[in-house]
Amino acid sequence: MSGAAARLVVRGALALRPGPDLLGGPDPAPGGDGPGDVVVGPDGRVSATGPGVGAAVAATEELDATGCVVTPGLVNAHHHLLQTAFRTLPGTRGVPMREWLPTMAAAYTAAHVDAGLVGAAARAGLAEALLCGVTTVADHHLTWPAHVGVEDSVDLARAAAGAAEELGARLVLVRGTAGDDPERAALSADAIAGALVDGCPGGVRADGRVQVAVGPAGVHSDREETFRLLGEVAARRGLRRRTQANEQVDVAVALARYGRRPLDLLADWGWLAPDVTVAHLCEVTDDEVARFAASGATATHAPGCDVPMGWGVAPVARLLAAGVRVGLGTSGGGSNDAGHLLADARLAMQVSGLVGRQLAAREVLDAATAGSADGLGRPELGRLAPGTAGDLCVWDVSGVADAGVADPVAGLLWASPGRRPRHVVVAGRVVVRDGRLVAADEREIVAGLSARVAPAAA
Repeated sequence: MSGAAARLVVRGALALRPGPDLLGGPDPAPGGDGPGDVVVGPDGRVSATGPGVGAAVAATEELDATGCVVTPGLVNAHHHLLQTAFRTLPGTRGVPMREWLPTMAAAYTAAHVDAGLVGAAARAGLAEALLCGVTTVADHHLTWPAHVGVEDSVDLARAAAGAAEELGARLVLVRGTAGDDPERAALSADAIAGALVDGCPGGVRADGRVQVAVGPAGVHSDREETFRLLGEVAARRGLRRRTQANEQVDVAVALARYGRRPLDLLADWGWLAPDVTVAHLCEVTDDEVARFAASGATATHAPGCDVPMGWGVAPVARLLAAGVRVGLGTSGGGSNDAGHLLADARLAMQVSGLVGRQLAAREVLDAATAGSADGLGRPELGRLAPGTAGDLCVWDVSGVADAGVADPVAGLLWASPGRRPRHVVVAGRVVVRDGRLVAADEREIVAGLSARVAPAAA
């Protein structure tokens, strides 16, 4: 490399997992991934990968990856960061969604959601994400109390974005709705986009750190007018659209209220299209899978929410076979008490055989990286190749939890359920070093959230 020194060199990885090519083509190494280095240039993008490419490179910083697997940074395509403040609430474990929704709503009301609470929850949720190897989080924020006006909603969005800036994570702020007044929601979404990403292509800030999208919770909570008005904001601002469908209550409410299934309504309302990502999709027919694939929409699987709550299992193998790009998300702390995307990838792999073909570890790992990124319209994320973002994780596989593992990449999912990375890098800058946050203290983050929401008695 000539000119300025590289920002970062990661040397000597036991295995380097680059992910699929930028067009979502076949796995370049379907049977395994070889040793190698990663070089990140001064612009924060990958400049080279492969065996020995970092040997003679001068860099501002170096990481030794001996005995480690290096992957792209994980991309959590579906989270509700506010719910980080509401984990294991009484009455929210293993209950039907029709009971869970009002219980959570009551908790939000009692906590008086404001920018302070949103910021504290986002700091905790994003810190947890980084410590688990997640470098990008899509936060589908659905809670906008009646007292939160348009300007106040911008403050809430800025609080979440500020937490990401502080910690070094990437954030996709999804201005969601859950029964909000349609016009108020649209005005708020427009104001948030204007404040955070005004005029930026794809709703992505120039440095790639903040993105804005829009997304009603689903047809069970939001009417056609809400979908239409938020869709107009998205079209005008160039934003991605996101929603949820075919999770437990969604199908029942759609049938009772409209006499139709959720995907029928989304299609009629213009919300099955290439710029739309739909989370959950637990209960879909073969015809719906084909229709979904033909629309060009992308999907997000959230097994860590749906499986333990008993809300269903998305047929990921069928979706992939139909040509659907599938990402992975944790959903929020109200249903999934952890933001550990790799653990949820492991769960997705393990339960996949219950609803079809058993998924391979690399398929699910690619869903948690490139698949999620594609649903955000961000092909530069979730991959390690020249020109992609310098977001990566260094996973130590030299300990007893990986003893006897023949394939260290597959072992990332099969072995050590609570695995965390040794180092995490975003745009070539180390944000987690030796398992600890670089920019903040975990204890201070916990104290900040606890000051707002005291843990409820079990």
